[in-house]
Amino acid sequence: MRKSRHVAAPLLAAAALAMMSACRKPEMQRCVDENNMVVDDKFCADQPAAAQNQNPNGIGFVRHLYRFYYGGWGGFGGGSRVGGGSYLPTEGHSYVNSSGHTTTVRGGFGSSMTRGSSDGHGGGAGE
Repeated sequence: MRKSRHVAAPLLAAAALAMMSACRKPEMQRCVDENNMVVDDKFCADQPAAAQNQNPNGIGFVRHLYRFYYGGWGGFGGGSRVGGGSYLPTEGHSYVNSSGHTTTVRGGFGSSMTRGSSDGHGGGAGE
C-alpha cells in the first residue's frame, strides 16, 4: 500500500505543474523595425524566418530591416516601442500576433503549433 503513495505524489505534482504551465497567458509577437518600433506584420511575413533571427555578430550577417519580436513590454500599435523581450521565441511559450493567431513553440528544430483565434484548430509545424 505504501508504494502507491510514493508513486502517486510525484505524479500528482507533475500533473499540477503541467496544468499550470499550459494555462500561461500567451505573450505578444510583433513585427518590428531596426529601432524596435512596431510595424505591420506583413513586413516580417515577406522575409524568410531564418533571415529574421540572424545574429548581428555572426559571420555573413545580412541586415534585415524587419523581424519578429517575442514577449517583453509594449503594444501592438504601429510605432509603439518594444523591449524586454527577444528576437527568438522561447521554447514552451505561446505567442499571439496582432491578428489574434497563437503560436506555441515546442521542443525540437522548427517545431511549433499555430492556432487561429476564430476556429481553434491546430496548424502545421513551422508556422
